[in-house]
Amino acid sequence: MGKSNILGAWGEALAAEYLRRKRYKVLATGYRSRFGEIDLIVSDRKYLVFVEVKLRKNDHFADAGEFVHNRKQNRLRATAEYYLSETPTELQPRFDVIEIYAPYGTATVKPKIIHLEDAFQ
Repeated sequence: MGKSNILGAWGEALAAEYLRRKRYKVLATGYRSRFGEIDLIVSDRKYLVFVEVKLRKNDHFADAGEFVHNRKQNRLRATAEYYLSETPTELQPRFDVIEIYAPYGTATVKPKIIHLEDAFQ
C-alpha cells in the first residue's frame, strides 16, 4: 500500500469514527462499482448518506470540498444509484463531504474535521 493509500485509509477511518460518534451507522467503506467508488456509506434514522472524504494538509489553496468537482459528483451519483439498485431502502439519499485537515499527515494529533451535509444534489 502506497503512502497516499495509507493516508487516504487513515482519513476515511477518522471520518467513519467521527460519524459513529454522531450516531450514524457505517454500512460500507470503499464501496466500488464499475462507475466509481464511494468512500463511506452511512445511515441514520432518516438518511442514507454517501460520503466523500477529502484529506488535505491545509486549506491555503482551496477548501477540500471544492475538489469534489462536477465529474466526481456524477461518478458518485452513478455509483450511489447502482448501490441503491442492489440495496433498496426507504431512507432519503444524501451526499455529504467530510473535509479533514491534517498538516502533519497521520502524525497530526487533532485533525480538523468539517462535515458538509447535503453537499450537492
